[in-house]
Amino acid sequence: MIVVKPKSFEEIRSMLQGHERILIVGCDGCAGIYETGGLKQAEILKQRLELAQEIKGDRKISVRALTVLRQCDDDVVANSLREAIGETDAILSLGCGAGVQTIADAFEDKPVFPGNNTEFIGMMDRSQEKLFERCHACGDCILDQFGGICPITRCAKGLLNGPCGGQVKGKCEVGRYTNDCAWVLIWKRLKQRGKLDQFTKFRPFRTRQHSPKELKLAIAVSKG
Repeated sequence: MIVVKPKSFEEIRSMLQGHERILIVGCDGCAGIYETGGLKQAEILKQRLELAQEIKGDRKISVRALTVLRQCDDDVVANSLREAIGETDAILSLGCGAGVQTIADAFEDKPVFPGNNTEFIGMMDRSQEKLFERCHACGDCILDQFGGICPITRCAKGLLNGPCGGQVKGKCEVGRYTNDCAWVLIWKRLKQRGKLDQFTKFRPFRTRQHSPKELKLAIAVSKG
């Protein structure tokens, strides 16, 4: 199970500033089930953005809201959103951090912003051959600053300022230079979007959270 909480409306408006054609993408998976990022929440946010634009007299915006079955599935995302992207110049994801990154990977030429903070991820073993961690559930999503690539999980050292001296030709020393350096990937993504000023921005270190974490359920769980 994945638990997400909405970012403040002010933070969302700040992230989307300067964009006129916005696509809000909800998720029918965890975020939709627990009513933090489904179609209903996407439609409400769409109305709030449009209303704020009218009240404040900001630049006119066009907002569309829809939802996909699962944002963490690359095939579902690509097939569900390909026709909807159109002339969209910004995508706001109401999924978890993994969903934001899945959309960002599928549509690299589009900026993808997180509308939620991911706070907890509980995984069930379904005998998958391989799974890749894409979100550490830090509770303060900053994927908008890194082109939709999370340095906390994608960087073997979890660096918020990089790359370190251990990358050679875009490969990370951890794993004997077989894995891509996350910070080189971030640099390429930001360069593609003309946002290299975000790459050089210094970010203070974070205190790492101890694992395993526990989170009390907000709903009753049947024991039957």
